[in-house]
Amino acid sequence: MQTARYEAPSTLSDAVRLAASEPMAKFFAGGTDLLVQVKGGVLDPTLYIDLKRIPGLVGIALNAEGLRLGAATPAAVICEHAEVKKLWPGFVEAAHLIGSTQIQGRGSVGGNLCNSSPAADSVCGLIVNQAVCVIAGAKGERNVPVEQFCTGPGKNVLQPGELLAALKLPRPAPRTADAYLRLIPRTEMDIAVVGAGVSLTLDASGTCTVARVAIGAVAPTALRVPAAEAALLGSKVDEAALARAAQAASDAAKPIDDKRGSAAYRKKVVGVLVRRASAIAAERARTR
Repeated sequence: MQTARYEAPSTLSDAVRLAASEPMAKFFAGGTDLLVQVKGGVLDPTLYIDLKRIPGLVGIALNAEGLRLGAATPAAVICEHAEVKKLWPGFVEAAHLIGSTQIQGRGSVGGNLCNSSPAADSVCGLIVNQAVCVIAGAKGERNVPVEQFCTGPGKNVLQPGELLAALKLPRPAPRTADAYLRLIPRTEMDIAVVGAGVSLTLDASGTCTVARVAIGAVAPTALRVPAAEAALLGSKVDEAALARAAQAASDAAKPIDDKRGSAAYRKKVVGVLVRRASAIAAERARTR
């Protein structure tokens, strides 16, 4: 391990400048993934750039358009925010599953996304809520939909010197609700074998007019499933529609065999979770 230094800039421009000056610099929002990778010999940064002292990178801002979430905001802050829980219960469910209570006090949804694990809990919750990444770098800011952010296990669209500054979620339409479910071998503190997020909008008669479905841990990245969405659209989210959505999710999954579960098992379970999450989202939407 080489000698490294630590910097905690107070502005976004200083953070970008520091990264440009040091090719082996690493940003960290909580360090709960980064420090594990360093300890395991996967990474050996020469500079650690802490983002938690930069205004705008930590904090929750809600307005008529929706939510702007600083990328370094601890997951615990999100889980304790009453209005965010009311508007995006499924997203909060996903954030609440990031590690333990202690990890959530430091770890962030932005860091969870940048780690780019196919099994990251927050990603499906972000995708179904049409979240957009605000990426900052030497050339300014650019926006990327979350569903396009991760490109493979541990890989994403961030270029050298760029960082994830914020996540933007549009305010849900009336009678819209989401849900997130995952399967793990233990009761807590484990990596998802399968994850599923769903957001549904119902009209006054209970017919589904908008559907977004995403599945995790069953492909190199979290996947949006248009066929499952199509199965729910125009339905009352009844048993037949739920069964079609479940089958579509199973068909879309491209899992691998590993020590946490076989590919065949994952394909079966992802359909079950999409069915259950869709039913939960629909029930929540009916009460709004």
